[in-house]
Amino acid sequence: MANLNPSHATKQLLAGYSGIIFGCFGVHKFILGYPAEGFIMLVVSLVAGYFTYGFTLLIMQLVGLMEGMIYLNKSHSDFVNTYFVNKQGWF
Repeated sequence: MANLNPSHATKQLLAGYSGIIFGCFGVHKFILGYPAEGFIMLVVSLVAGYFTYGFTLLIMQLVGLMEGMIYLNKSHSDFVNTYFVNKQGWF
């Protein structure tokens, strides 16, 4: 069982809402402490979005939207076990 920390609840809400709003830039990944995954989302959105006229930016926004909804719909203990104990970076 995970050690439930009050900051985890704050990170769950902050990561969920930022995933919904700023999902294409990977802000929610940086909040959860996954800088490599956040950097991948940022580079794919900006660089590939430049060459595809924003199409990949929209795809990454949908990925961020889905991840944000997943973060907000998980129970607090499941969220902590998944993203802080098991360190699952994607979905």
